[in-house]
Amino acid sequence: MNATHPMPSVIDLRAEPGQIRCFDPATREPLGLVPVDDPEQVRQAIARAREAQIGWGETSFALRRRVLRRVADSILDRVDDLVELIVRDSGKTRENALMGEIWTVLEKLRWTIANGPRHLRPERVSSGLLMHKRARLEYHPLGVIGAIIPWNYPLQNIMNPLIPALMAGNGFVVKPSEWVAWSARPFVQLVRDALAAEGQSPELVQVVQGYGETGQALIEGGVDSLVFIGSVVNGRRVLEAAAKTITPVILELGGKDPFIVCDDADLPQAAHAALAGCFISAGQNCVAAERLLVLDAVYDDFERMVGQLVAGFRQGDPRGPEPVDVGAMVTPMQLDIVERLVSRAVEQGARVVAGGKRVLGERGDFFAPTVLADVTPEMEIMREETFGPVMLLCRVRDEHHAVEVANSTGYGLSSSVFSRDRDRARRIAARLQAGMTAINEFGGMTYMAQDLTFGGVKESGFGRINGREGLRACCNVKAVLDDRLPVGFANKLFPVARGDFERIKGAVRLVYGHGLRRRIAGVGDLLRALKDGER
Repeated sequence: MNATHPMPSVIDLRAEPGQIRCFDPATREPLGLVPVDDPEQVRQAIARAREAQIGWGETSFALRRRVLRRVADSILDRVDDLVELIVRDSGKTRENALMGEIWTVLEKLRWTIANGPRHLRPERVSSGLLMHKRARLEYHPLGVIGAIIPWNYPLQNIMNPLIPALMAGNGFVVKPSEWVAWSARPFVQLVRDALAAEGQSPELVQVVQGYGETGQALIEGGVDSLVFIGSVVNGRRVLEAAAKTITPVILELGGKDPFIVCDDADLPQAAHAALAGCFISAGQNCVAAERLLVLDAVYDDFERMVGQLVAGFRQGDPRGPEPVDVGAMVTPMQLDIVERLVSRAVEQGARVVAGGKRVLGERGDFFAPTVLADVTPEMEIMREETFGPVMLLCRVRDEHHAVEVANSTGYGLSSSVFSRDRDRARRIAARLQAGMTAINEFGGMTYMAQDLTFGGVKESGFGRINGREGLRACCNVKAVLDDRLPVGFANKLFPVARGDFERIKGAVRLVYGHGLRRRIAGVGDLLRALKDGER
């Protein structure tokens, strides 16, 4: 496990002053240079988006839907070109780019176009005891929403917060990871072109490029809300910076998602779901199935099944002549992290079933699809986010032990439970500390049911970015109390009159008292107040 690689991780993104050097992680081929935006340029971008938002915030839902339809049509018309951009900038396979990014974005667009107006129109609610009034909730745009996003899904990470932000009437400024800076502007241009085609200002949507300084400038530059997708460590930094300006933040942070395989599970179904959960995008997925907790009775069979499948995986340049199952790692630093965690796990007693080392080092940044068996809960690799193409098999005694291990980390993003007994699966799922759970499916697939929310608990963050709650998170939810009838009356509270205290106390007891005795006492208070008022 002390493998070396011929070409060390020497990629320097800052090779040119004020520019980002972009490269293909599967070949280390240079892609080009992207200018870095300084803090003043970030502030100007926010200002342009804010100016355009004034008109956009007054537009109809019909117009917003037309813009989003144009975006969807552009994606469909340019599928091959967009997949090429994703693959070259991230190193993932063409199939992963198509399924994990194009499909997910199109589904979010479809859902938002169909359901957005219904969830954003004013909502009538009860006015309680104020029967002469009407109450409603109104959903107004926040203004300009900022987003700082990671490198694992170059297209989807941009569109995920952008789509609800636009539907809710906001402007949008995104700072993508410097590791995928090359593809960000073409992706954002899809939306800017759709806005222009409908007679709206393309300045509504901005992209700013750079490193941590650029992200800091976005947080402090006056956005009205911020979406951050990334690590727990960086999430804490974002919260600290946002607190200075009291900017509301949605955090979608890391995960160490449990994947529980019960002794009555359909093993082939669970095995193939586990492959998806561990190896989509080379495991660089916030909802990756990072810990497979397999009940003792089926552990050996499950290990043999997944070991044989993974041993046959093909890996290499996704743009080569032959199809591959797993592509490259996006960043050399993440490759180092995966190698360190796997090596340490083997030192602590884990057994390599497949993979376990860097490969193709002379070509690019690859780690072999890996299966580790005999992993135990106290190992570092079971506590730290791996974010790489690694399947961890941990033996558990029973479902209670599985839940105990599942809940033993600080993370709580997604989770999976496999059992033929639906009641059992639901019972286990209810006990998992997670923002999402899928039964007999890889947990990340909850994203495709767009009515569901997406987000975590504990150190996996807070706030939601999908479904009705995700749309309304882009809004100032305003409570409005209005007249029910064209006539009204004054609530005369001043000056205080004799008997007011007893009258109010009686009304409170009569309305809220539980039981006949308390209500009779309330009537008594009211009668005494009337007598005092006659004096």
